[in-house]
Amino acid sequence: MTAQLPTLQRFIDQHGLSGWDALIARADAEPEWFWPAVIEFLDLRFGTPFERILDQSRGPEWAEWCVGGTTNIATNCLQRPRDAGLGGKPVIEWVGEDAERRTVTYDELADEVAHVAAGMQDLGIRRGDVVAIFMPSVPEAIAAFLAIVSIGAIALPVFSGFGDDALVDRLTDGGAVAVVTADRTFRRGKAIEMAAQVAGLRHRLPALRHVIVAPREPGASVEAGFVSWADLARTARAQPPLELPAETPAMLVFTSGTTGRAKGTVHSHCGFMVKTAADYGLIHDLNAGDRLLWMSDMGWLTGPMLAAAVPMMGATMILVEGTPDWPDAGRMWRLADELGATFLGVAPTMIRAVMQQPEGTVEAHDLSGLRITASTGEPWTPEAWEWFRTTVRRGGEVPLLNYSGGTEIGGGILGTSLLHRDLPPCAFGGPLPGMRVVALGEDGASIRPGEVGELALAGPSIGLTRGLWNDPQRYLDSYWSARPGVWMHGDFVSIDEDGHWYLHGRSDDTIKIAGKRIGPAEVEALLLGTGLVAEAAAVGINDPVKGQAVACACVLAKRVPADEATAGKLRDAVAGGLGSSFRPKRIVFVPDLPKTRTMKLMRRVVRAAFEDQPPGDLSGLVNPEAVEVLADKVRQQERA
Repeated sequence: MTAQLPTLQRFIDQHGLSGWDALIARADAEPEWFWPAVIEFLDLRFGTPFERILDQSRGPEWAEWCVGGTTNIATNCLQRPRDAGLGGKPVIEWVGEDAERRTVTYDELADEVAHVAAGMQDLGIRRGDVVAIFMPSVPEAIAAFLAIVSIGAIALPVFSGFGDDALVDRLTDGGAVAVVTADRTFRRGKAIEMAAQVAGLRHRLPALRHVIVAPREPGASVEAGFVSWADLARTARAQPPLELPAETPAMLVFTSGTTGRAKGTVHSHCGFMVKTAADYGLIHDLNAGDRLLWMSDMGWLTGPMLAAAVPMMGATMILVEGTPDWPDAGRMWRLADELGATFLGVAPTMIRAVMQQPEGTVEAHDLSGLRITASTGEPWTPEAWEWFRTTVRRGGEVPLLNYSGGTEIGGGILGTSLLHRDLPPCAFGGPLPGMRVVALGEDGASIRPGEVGELALAGPSIGLTRGLWNDPQRYLDSYWSARPGVWMHGDFVSIDEDGHWYLHGRSDDTIKIAGKRIGPAEVEALLLGTGLVAEAAAVGINDPVKGQAVACACVLAKRVPADEATAGKLRDAVAGGLGSSFRPKRIVFVPDLPKTRTMKLMRRVVRAAFEDQPPGDLSGLVNPEAVEVLADKVRQQERA
């Protein structure tokens, strides 16, 4: 039996292109060809066909897409699979932290969305109203997202672990008129009372009219003062998705705040739908035969992307409440085995933590059903890449689709496809088609192989945020002001002689010593390469002589002593790899590093601790307690 060609290869063949490089060249030169070709190939539906794919009459910063067309994300997620005969197929297989399980079919999801959408309209929620989703990973979170966008309201997903101030800030900034939440969820065995948290904040949210509560146990009653999800789902009428102008805002997503105050990014129906379909359906080869397991939160971009990508492609989502390593260290691998995952998403930071688990944790489970792995978040380190290749990817037999972009992008900038087999450690196959990616040096010219430059886009792409919520000037200042007509993304990259691309962290995190710029990932890779540390964060701190010096916060590997001898070995490793100028001036050992829920290191918080400065916005942290512990360790070292 002949294996089916990857979706991307079929697209390339259909358009008579010679391969990946030819696709990138034509897509970047002719966006008016590429994006309509993707829409047609993936059968994305528009009620009224668009007249023009792209209008830049207001400048590239304010490009408009799918001009004159109408569509709805929900139509493409719910009706297309049913038309393809998938109505009785599971779209969600849910696993609770307590091992409870539920299955939702495409027919059941579409029916629930239609009735909840009607119920929301009966509450007075209209097109353009913002409705927050403050939900754990439960099926109702997916249904809520689709119901909101189906009636032309704007979904505002927020991280399910936010504290009071962070939650109030997002709902206030967004002007949310309603919030969909759960009565409770469980995280590492602890009950988290989500509806009670919202109820306690209503006096601080004057615009909030409705709190819709979906009980974790279907059929359970909700307290007075809340709107019952079950009552909305029993609304007599069913509201099909509305046909909306293609650029109608569908979603407001706040960035994780790794570089400062969170930004509100705005994504339209056509932009988010087409970019998600291209990234997952075309590049990642997600298809109707796949069972995808990618533990994420609806509050960050990956969550809504998966909520749209899986049903658009007719696949099945394995949706998991809680964390990958509780109640047992191998929980994620066990679920991948038991539920037959074919597509597994991970974060490099998570894999570095898994490497510290007892030997055999992964090997105890049968992962032979995997055909694809994918990753996003922090850059990889060579050690983690090789461990994952050997232990999970069967020595490279299972491809790793390394993928990086941002909330503002609506998806990926750099990526890897099934046409890129077993790349070198930490590499990307290259820029994604239609993104017009360039890597620029300080002089604005394209970098040469081996050099490090800034990741940029030479023009607009369909998935880009349509500005920043209620803050157009900040949008221009953040992305478009450095070089006219060029989007500066804020990441450092390099390209090797073979054309592979590599990420080196945020340009905000650049360390510059003795006239040489390096990204923190270069220092961290050397620290991790010693085998002495499980995690590391390197930052540049003020130095009266050199201008900047290197400081490092490290989580030690198991059974490694936190003493000066270990610190000396780490300093020697960095100096040996980068030169004596980069020998770390400060090294502190901590039990954990501050991270966002998407497992990105918050290096600005680490830098603030070393320089005794306020840490800034911590609302995006999954582990805010790590900040004070880090600051205490720094102060103790200074007193010693």
